[in-house]
Amino acid sequence: MPLHLCLRHCTSDYSACVSSFMFWDARNTRKAGGDIMGVDVLLLDQKRLGKKRIIAETGAGQHGVATATVCAQYGLECIISMGAQDMERQALNVFRMRLLGAEVRGVHSGTATLKDATSEAIRDWVTNVETTHCILGSVAGPHPYPMMVRDFHAVIGKETRRQALEKWGGKPDVMVACVSGGSNAMGLFHEFVDDAEVRMIGVEAAGFGLDSGKHAAPLTKGDVGVLHGAMSYLLQDDDGQIIEPQLDYPGVGPEHSFLKDMGRAEYYSVTDEEALEVKTCSLTRRFVAFNRVSRLQGIISALETSHALPHLEKLCPTLPDGARVVLNFSGRGHKDVQTVAKYLEV
Repeated sequence: MPLHLCLRHCTSDYSACVSSFMFWDARNTRKAGGDIMGVDVLLLDQKRLGKKRIIAETGAGQHGVATATVCAQYGLECIISMGAQDMERQALNVFRMRLLGAEVRGVHSGTATLKDATSEAIRDWVTNVETTHCILGSVAGPHPYPMMVRDFHAVIGKETRRQALEKWGGKPDVMVACVSGGSNAMGLFHEFVDDAEVRMIGVEAAGFGLDSGKHAAPLTKGDVGVLHGAMSYLLQDDDGQIIEPQLDYPGVGPEHSFLKDMGRAEYYSVTDEEALEVKTCSLTRRFVAFNRVSRLQGIISALETSHALPHLEKLCPTLPDGARVVLNFSGRGHKDVQTVAKYLEV
């Protein structure tokens, strides 16, 4: 199915900039875009190998829905590991997964979020390796998962290049994406790694501040360590124990760590106060951008992407008029509308 980009130019004024970016718009793709394509290929491979049982982790639920969809198509048993807190926040996607025939297992250990769901999925996999395969949804975890997920998501960058050349006559000047595990950003960045003139910017969640201990910004404030079979920047204490953020993954894909160390990509973080018109909670900081882009572009974005949007307030004044900027949307926000409505008391 064709992918649609809104290609326009950017001015140095932020209010105009938000309505004049190239938006990667996944509304015309099926389910979670790169997720569904990657899962489709992986499950075809596992069906060929004779594996009949598939297990996957999910946080926001998009990867879980994609996995459940393809398992239903190929007649495979599907088990989704999901943190209990995430199940409550993403009740709609939990229902969708169960509607598609998947067994959704709540994980109550640790902070009951994505890290714990990933640990449980890998634990199940190694216990039942003869009959089971694990489908990881981000560019984290052991090799070859970061490479495979990156390559499947690379359609984002390839399509961005094609349509930018077609509509702009050249490459983007700057590309921006939110980063948690990092799959959406890596899908955008990978195509342009060798184009040194194209700036690549990842934005992490700084929560209540990088010095508060309440953030999810391993690239800007973490240390190198090993988690789920990969070496990358992690949130950890002086003893190497993982510090678990409440809303995000405590690490990041190893290739993002490599791009940071070689200076090819820039990584920043956005605190609560930097994005708020009213100083309130961490979720509300995203709602300002969530509402703004919904009204200006007609795109209901995922809250993860809404977290990256406030960085434009810093970025746009530094760019010349006419700069060509890509802002990648990691997913649609239909899964988040109930959360937004609750906090905005709509």
